[in-house]
Amino acid sequence: MIARYAIPFFLIVTFLVTPLVVYLLCRYLLPRRWGRKTGVVLALLAILFCLYGLFVGYQQLEVRHIEYASEDIPAAFDGYRIVQFSDAHIGTMTGSRKWMLERAVDSMLAQHPDMIVFTGDLQNVYPEELVEHLPQLRRLKAPDGLYSVLGNHDYAIYQPDDSLTKEANCKKTQELERQAGWTLLMNEHRVIHRDSDSIVIAGMENWGTIKRMPRRGDVKKTLEGIRSQQPIANNQSPFIILLQHDPTAWREKILPECQAQLTLSGHTHGGQVRLLGLSPASLSYKEYGGWVHEGARSMFISTGLGALIPFRLGIPGEIVVITLHRKK
Repeated sequence: MIARYAIPFFLIVTFLVTPLVVYLLCRYLLPRRWGRKTGVVLALLAILFCLYGLFVGYQQLEVRHIEYASEDIPAAFDGYRIVQFSDAHIGTMTGSRKWMLERAVDSMLAQHPDMIVFTGDLQNVYPEELVEHLPQLRRLKAPDGLYSVLGNHDYAIYQPDDSLTKEANCKKTQELERQAGWTLLMNEHRVIHRDSDSIVIAGMENWGTIKRMPRRGDVKKTLEGIRSQQPIANNQSPFIILLQHDPTAWREKILPECQAQLTLSGHTHGGQVRLLGLSPASLSYKEYGGWVHEGARSMFISTGLGALIPFRLGIPGEIVVITLHRKK
């Protein structure tokens, strides 16, 4: 239902409701002699902004370079490069927009990462959306692999089908990610070795504070047995990179239940709009983009690569390159 009505609803609001409201506010709140003319001008500007977001803003791509330092990063991983992308929604990158995914893949490979991670929402609604894009998804490779988690859209919750069909579709999505050569982490982790050092890449299933969101994340299961699998020198804490689609899980589950130093998240799209430094995401989320720190713990929230609705204004699609540094 959400995919069927989201775009028509968006078009009505942006190209009809918003300009009309702007015009009426100017007409009735401003002096008569220039209120109507101002209203017409601002209504036309609103339409132009909407056209820009649809046909230019959505197609913009930013490669964002950031750095992260921690005393827990082993020496062998100093300078380690991770490419993160999130919220691809590749069902929207079809037809005349198919080139956008190819460009994103080329951009990620050009960063020569040691590892690639995807933090959820690969599809819009149905797993069939992924099939035509498998050749591009298979191109994504890194020496230490590509690790992914599921986002809320990947759990089939927006499909108007019975529960058995939804479950089958959810499994199909998982299988297609694996066919692409990705390591899908569902409340589990892997240990990455360099010489005698190692780090942990963990993937927690979705956990959202909004009740209609999937709540399958289990922090303890995700990190179970890490110390027995990873030799730790001098009682140093293992360095853990935790993937979680929904950033609200960081304060709700991750901070109180584990010691993962770095969490990578997505989900919010940054609201897809930012004007004068303001985003509608601030109405729903305390943290919705960029770095968040709590003592020695950190989370980075990507504002995403794509979107269900092909519209971005002031929030371009992004690929994030994270370079790890050992803090001395």
